[in-house]
Amino acid sequence: MSYNAKRSLSRGLAVSGITIAAYLLIVVVTTPSLPPLAAVNTAFAINSPIIFGTAAGTGTQSFISSYGKRMGCQLNKRKHIVGAGSGSTAFSSFLSFFSLVPLGCCGSWLFILSFLPSIFGSTLSVVLIQYSTPLSYIGLSIVLGFAGLSAFKLNRELRLRKYLAQGKDRGSNHGR
Repeated sequence: MSYNAKRSLSRGLAVSGITIAAYLLIVVVTTPSLPPLAAVNTAFAINSPIIFGTAAGTGTQSFISSYGKRMGCQLNKRKHIVGAGSGSTAFSSFLSFFSLVPLGCCGSWLFILSFLPSIFGSTLSVVLIQYSTPLSYIGLSIVLGFAGLSAFKLNRELRLRKYLAQGKDRGSNHGR
């Protein structure tokens, strides 16, 4: 494995770990009624696909971005403050907390939920609460989709570079 790949992999793994740690920290902080270990166990029991999927998606995206930059690729021509992948990560995580509320976990989210009707309106608030789990999975699929799209773009860019480099080598050999 090349130096660039190792550095990018370590960055991706670090981002995955930070994602899991941040999710669990939010669970512990917003669950004053349960001991931290019980809150974490509940989160893993109910939302482990979201927790690990989000970590895998953000870690993969970070790896691809880092590796692409190290290889001199510019995967995203437009500059964004917050990419669509990070927005869907936040959306998916936000919705996944709602499924923990009925179990006594993330009780502080009840306070946040009480503000939803004034922010989004009653109908949208009911939809967000009622369909929080499927919407969480939709958000997760968007996160993973963006990671897959980035991998596709990086692969295409690297293949194009290799093809062009081979063409230059052949062109310089024909002149001899």
